[in-house]
Amino acid sequence: MTLLAFETSCDETSAAVVRAGEALSNVVSSQVALHAEYGGVVPELAAREHLRNLIPVTQTALREAAVVVGQLDAVAATQGPGLPSALMVGVKAAQALAFALRRPFIGIHHHEAHLYSPWISGHPPKADFEKFQPNVSLVVSGGHTLLVHVTTELNHRVLGSTMDDAAGECFDKTGKLMGLAYPAGAEIDRLAEQGNPKAFDFPRPMLHDAKDDFSFSGLKTSVRYFLRDNAGVLDDTRKIRDLCASVQAAIVEVLVAKTIRAARRLRVRCVTASGGVTCNRALRSALATACAREGFTLRLAERTLCTDNAAMIGILAERKLLKGESNSHDAEIAPGMQLG
Repeated sequence: MTLLAFETSCDETSAAVVRAGEALSNVVSSQVALHAEYGGVVPELAAREHLRNLIPVTQTALREAAVVVGQLDAVAATQGPGLPSALMVGVKAAQALAFALRRPFIGIHHHEAHLYSPWISGHPPKADFEKFQPNVSLVVSGGHTLLVHVTTELNHRVLGSTMDDAAGECFDKTGKLMGLAYPAGAEIDRLAEQGNPKAFDFPRPMLHDAKDDFSFSGLKTSVRYFLRDNAGVLDDTRKIRDLCASVQAAIVEVLVAKTIRAARRLRVRCVTASGGVTCNRALRSALATACAREGFTLRLAERTLCTDNAAMIGILAERKLLKGESNSHDAEIAPGMQLG
């Protein structure tokens, strides 16, 4: 089976060709530079860039995979959640192509693709589901923070999610308060490496709450008040690094503690993590330390697959198609789609 997949849920235009669980190509065109001027993603601009980029990105993906359109057995796209106008570009292109070729169309849940991305590894990326274990999975990015119990392949239950700001959103918004360039998460990670995580004491929202939900808006507000009451802190490079390290430590401690607690409670021996925030070095290190202490197997999505990409969409779509799942050629986008 040879499958073409599109990912256009936010500000990356991506196309990938997948065959037998392996991404023969995975081309991503980022819009970060475009949106940096505005301090965040502008939906209308994102949609226009997707329209501009999708055909050349797709042509590159097909060429790198040495595949022509007539060889495709199916077409997939991210159906939701995401920005409505952005999702529309990928979904309608995939549906039109599938209809014209008389091939199946598979709409994929963006979070579900992240959920299973830790089981994809190597260069080129290839699915490794034969090593699957029941797990508790942390899926964390700029738009979502989820804890999920995965019992068997493609069978999962959401344990908790964010009540307000996602972890990545908190990174970006607190970074913006510090005057850091968008997206601020990567810059906080870089500056924090040379900072003291104990320099400033910030709250750990819902750390001791028995539920598996998250909340990061209070931490963001705490940083705002701290900067208001300590006006000179941003004039001192050392204090900026300490501030980044302290904010990062608060976010990471909550994410790791809740993940490990859920894994203990559910008696699983494997933890996975994925999504854009999983690129953060402190989070990867803290999860590795905690899992080693508990005797858990840890699977982290590879950094190239943490951010939005079509390879994870296509590999999951192929698994679903092999199990008999597909969608109609006129299925609607689902901007607020919930992970089942």
